[in-house]
Amino acid sequence: MRLAPLLVGLVTLAGCSTIERSTSMFPNRSRDWRLVATQDDQKRLRDWRSSFVDAIAAARGAGQGPAIDREGALLQPDAVLAGGALADGVYGCRLVRVGAKNAGNMAFASSGPLTCRVSADGRLQQLVMLGGVQRQMGLVFPGDPVRQVFLGTLMLPGEDRAMQYGADENRDVAGYVEQIAPQRWRLIMPAPHFDSRLAVLELVPAPMGVR
Repeated sequence: MRLAPLLVGLVTLAGCSTIERSTSMFPNRSRDWRLVATQDDQKRLRDWRSSFVDAIAAARGAGQGPAIDREGALLQPDAVLAGGALADGVYGCRLVRVGAKNAGNMAFASSGPLTCRVSADGRLQQLVMLGGVQRQMGLVFPGDPVRQVFLGTLMLPGEDRAMQYGADENRDVAGYVEQIAPQRWRLIMPAPHFDSRLAVLELVPAPMGVR
């Protein structure tokens, strides 16, 4: 019998690398992001640093050096601190795009302030951007000792639910979550498919009472 993906319930098996059938944007889920990520996203994650450096160089070459310098650690590739996993909660966030992907795109752009929410989703975390034209939504996976891995999709204007991850390569998002200062994190998204060569989402805990 064939079942449509949206009718398939969760099947949980033992082991941290177990793949689960899910009704969410991920048809297959695991705490091991390597079992979930597409080949394209695995390559983007492997090449993150060269993508980061190339994007900064392109933006500086377009005269955006002062804007980049004002961002400080946010746009420094090796600014990560050890041991600062992202906690559940509400965050003030801001999206910075660096390096024009195509003619007509801006070499540097910053949008915000916005609101993002991080919450438990089974054995993982869900990160959702609650505002903006292109809204990232996805899961945060364990990574290495200094970073976590984000996999998700983009929601566009007029959409009220996320596209399933892997259904459209151009809508898939992959990146690393890193702490860069006390109470300051970033989501690095190398080689996004739209607008820029690098996108960085800044995350700072929202004041108490903000939901």
